[in-house]
Amino acid sequence: MKRLWSIIPQRYRHRTIWVAVTIFLRALLNFVGIATLIPILVLILDRNATSTNPYIAKLYTLLNPSSYAQFVVAVCAAIVGIIVLKNIATLLLYRTERNYIYGLYKHLSESLYLTYHNHGYSFVKSQNSAVLTRNVNVVSLMFVAGVLKPLATIISEALLFVLIMGAIAWYTPTVALLATAIFLPIVAIFYLVMRRRLNDIGELENTAQRLKSRIVAESFRGYADIEIGGAFPQMFSRFDSVINDIVKLRKRNATIGQLPQLFTEVGLAIGLATLVILSLGYSSEHMALVFGIFAVAAIRLIPSIRGIMSSWSTIRYNLYTIDTMSDAKADNITLPTHEVERINFRSTIELRNISYTFSDAAEPTIENLSLTIKQGERIGIQGSSGIGKTTLFNLMLGLYSPTAGAIYVDGVKLDNSNLRKWQNSIGYVSQSVFITEGTIAENIAFGEQADNIDYSRISKAIEQSDLKEFIASLDKGANTRIGEQGSRLSGGQRQRIGIARALYKGCDILLFDEATSSLDNTSEQNINRAIERLSAENNALTIVVIAHRDSSLEYCDRIITLGK
Repeated sequence: MKRLWSIIPQRYRHRTIWVAVTIFLRALLNFVGIATLIPILVLILDRNATSTNPYIAKLYTLLNPSSYAQFVVAVCAAIVGIIVLKNIATLLLYRTERNYIYGLYKHLSESLYLTYHNHGYSFVKSQNSAVLTRNVNVVSLMFVAGVLKPLATIISEALLFVLIMGAIAWYTPTVALLATAIFLPIVAIFYLVMRRRLNDIGELENTAQRLKSRIVAESFRGYADIEIGGAFPQMFSRFDSVINDIVKLRKRNATIGQLPQLFTEVGLAIGLATLVILSLGYSSEHMALVFGIFAVAAIRLIPSIRGIMSSWSTIRYNLYTIDTMSDAKADNITLPTHEVERINFRSTIELRNISYTFSDAAEPTIENLSLTIKQGERIGIQGSSGIGKTTLFNLMLGLYSPTAGAIYVDGVKLDNSNLRKWQNSIGYVSQSVFITEGTIAENIAFGEQADNIDYSRISKAIEQSDLKEFIASLDKGANTRIGEQGSRLSGGQRQRIGIARALYKGCDILLFDEATSSLDNTSEQNINRAIERLSAENNALTIVVIAHRDSSLEYCDRIITLGK
């Protein structure tokens, strides 16, 4: 409970109190619904109740009906009306709980999403994207639907159980004692037998679901390599094995889900049998009323106990979600905004004695590196694989923070206060340009809402990046959809869209990370000529290029070779 409370954000905690009040009121209304059936039961079992039962007698006097039949009809109509109103009120009260539960789901899912994002690039690269996706989309929902909601059910049903048992104890202690002696041991036995099994099954299924999601994501993401390598049978075999495990776990959980009904029905049979035995020493009229009270109570007690047991099972099954949701910094959630302010680069970028060491590395990837880049320069960076070229770019892009030293732009140190402004000034083209499942225009105006796209800037960026001929060949032009991850584009077209994106952004500095390494010679030369032409048209545009081939660095003013 402490861990659950720590996950609930501050702004939801005061609402928790109101939800608790509505749960109590719902339990009270359900009790009223049961209590109103007692007069009907008394009228059925005792036709002389208007004279023998003091409460019925008072009601009869108050209503003063013309006949006994009219009295019975009036009582039944009133009880039906009370139950209808009770159910309407219960639904209205439930809205508070429903809004709380699913509002909290939205908040926690967004919070977990932002928390993962704010951990930074190194965290995201070190995690499995399928696991993070499942946590944000599925686990957060299972936390509220599989832990908080059943917990509310347990509290509500437990309150109702106490109210009913208290009323029965006041009227006939024997029945209350009998019900307690039967049902409480049943709940205790179920708890002792199932508590560890349900927790283990839930954790095992979560692990299996994560693995299944990863296998499916990898099989589609690497479709070409998997198909050519003949690896799909092996992938499917892994998928089949995991889904078999999930089915087995689900079957075990489904079987356990039936146990509350079986336990409570056995308890009911024991209770009725006990009452029959006890009735041997009492009058038939007295035992008929006792039987009736026990039956009315059982109508609601059995579903209540079953609800408590089933909800507890659900909580145990989804207990693993608490560990995941503990990562959500719910109280510190800050919704992202589209910031357009930028640092206007005018003079120099200085890397002053910067070093960077990965958290799992024994030695720094970059150590004590100093470099000055002037506005308008065309800088080439080369070096052997693994030497730290991409890491250097990620530092310049602000995706990594130096473990030592600092980066200065026009003499101003880059830190969290101005990093977003700096990134707004940068255009970045990687070896594999990220393409969303949208139109070409949406990918060029990356980060803009579709309604806000400036198509005059789109046209200019298309022309400057040598995409004009390709766009003209498409029926819908820049509004053509290009498939998931740009599946309908060639390598050269993807890179040109990356360049067009940087140009649409109006960046002051362009960074190319092995942007042509996967292209054929003709495509590489075309891209290089496009970059060189851009530089010639805009003397203030600063270009930094990582490349293995010397041909990709021919237009550079300086070439820097990284080495140990």
